[in-house]
Amino acid sequence: MIVYPVALAAISLIAFILYGADKSKAKRGAWRIPEKVLLGFSLLGGAVGGLLGMLLFRHKTKHWYFWCVNFIGLAWQIGLLIFLLFFTDFPLFF
Repeated sequence: MIVYPVALAAISLIAFILYGADKSKAKRGAWRIPEKVLLGFSLLGGAVGGLLGMLLFRHKTKHWYFWCVNFIGLAWQIGLLIFLLFFTDFPLFF
């Protein structure tokens, strides 16, 4: 069951990198990463990386839907972690 926290960390790292890359491309006027990709990574496991990317790179912070998607993603990721910790027979960490 250690797979879940490692997967969240990996997806969060990817989300963080994507937010940084998109900010860099925005400054240069280059081709951008689609919003649905950024939101998808944030919702599907990378909410921590998405939020950190938003805050550290000051990117997409004025869009309310980025905040909502990141917080919804964070809520379900924490909820699943709590479920795995307290309501399953398998240890999350070995």
